[in-house]
Amino acid sequence: MAETEKTMGQKKQEQLSYKRTNYFETASAAERKEMYDYAEGYKAFLDAAKTEREACDYCVKAAQEKGFTEYRLGDRLAVGDKKYFINRGKSVVLFRVGSKNLEEDGVRIIASHIDAPRVDIKQNPLYEDGNLAFLKTHYYGGIKKYQWTAIPLALHGAVVLKDGRKVEIRVGEEPGDPVFCITDILPHLGREQMAGPANKLIEGEQLNVLVGGLPYDDKEVNDKVKLTVLSILNDKYGMCEEDFLSAELCAVPAFPARDVGFDGALIGAYGHDDRVCSYPALTALLDGESEHTVLAMLVDKEEIGSEGTTGLQCKVYEDIIEEIALAFGANFRKVKAASKCLSSDVTAAYDPNFPSVFEKMNTAFISCGTAMCKFTGAGGKSGSNDASAEFIGEIRKAFAENGVVWQTAELGKVDAGGGGTVAKYVAKLNIDTVDLGVPVLSMHAPWELISKADLYSNYKAFLAFMK
Repeated sequence: MAETEKTMGQKKQEQLSYKRTNYFETASAAERKEMYDYAEGYKAFLDAAKTEREACDYCVKAAQEKGFTEYRLGDRLAVGDKKYFINRGKSVVLFRVGSKNLEEDGVRIIASHIDAPRVDIKQNPLYEDGNLAFLKTHYYGGIKKYQWTAIPLALHGAVVLKDGRKVEIRVGEEPGDPVFCITDILPHLGREQMAGPANKLIEGEQLNVLVGGLPYDDKEVNDKVKLTVLSILNDKYGMCEEDFLSAELCAVPAFPARDVGFDGALIGAYGHDDRVCSYPALTALLDGESEHTVLAMLVDKEEIGSEGTTGLQCKVYEDIIEEIALAFGANFRKVKAASKCLSSDVTAAYDPNFPSVFEKMNTAFISCGTAMCKFTGAGGKSGSNDASAEFIGEIRKAFAENGVVWQTAELGKVDAGGGGTVAKYVAKLNIDTVDLGVPVLSMHAPWELISKADLYSNYKAFLAFMK
């Protein structure tokens, strides 16, 4: 028998066994270049869009460059229309109207979120103590508080002044900008701190952002450092202290997205969760062609339960689908029943430094493609959408036909923790939904890691789904 000839067992094993594929290993040189080129656009998006407001603005501008025009509820629609809908400046829905019958074909939906864990500035935040000026904060989303100390931070957001004007603030990102930080105690005096549990190393009320140290040059005033900060804010933005009451400001990591590793295969950045899924959703909808009606919902507030007027539990997102149905005289209930959704959110990547919380056979691995989670939730699938075998089979077939490298995943061991996504809110509308997203290392940290192969796989998956 020739050395290259396979045994019957080897052939059977190859034919019948399942094995994850490292996308880098199977990609051609040309496709690997496409991965790296696509990642450059994504890194630019991350740097430009560190808040949901900035992400919304970026998506709208990108859509306009592709010929999309603004949609308002009640507008007329026609086959071929390319539209975007802005929800209060903090979420955006983009859609293309296809030629397929809506009652039979429904809408192909990708739901992702553009908010990320961060440190929000309180409404009455500015104070002086110890010859330093600080802003008091309230953290947003699930963070390890100690990770946010002693790193450079930037301030982003919007302030509505008392005269009604809105000003945008973005300080700490450009060369020459000052940055800000949250201080931590030195190890020499940190014995008591280090003896406590990790969730008590830094308390929420200690996450105060240092913003100044120069006293105002007037011996007759109190809180001189605070006054210097107020004077700078007034000169640059027209603000007074009372204007913090109608502000949405947050502190985010000041560092840009960077390649990680000698080979540049990974990207380190703030906000991969969930902009690593939002960017492929945006670009796939702008780049792709389809006879289906396709829609991308890039929403806010997922990190705190999808609440409020800009979170996915708001009825406006359902209203848009209903408006599309009404524009073509379609029965809305039939349209929903025929629709399909990829709830695109990140999942945990296997980390060999912390193997005990993962079940390796059902965990996502870096560079093995976008990861499908049949269910999320915690413990006994609590709080989860659990997709049907039929729908997963349909998606699996589409991926196979379009050469999409993907894998299946759960978020850690059964009793290790868990997490939720927006899938359950879409499924509640009687729309078949399954989670699909990029594996992330150090999720919810100020510096998260993803693979360029997984990012590009997610983009290809969305193109296949829309097709």
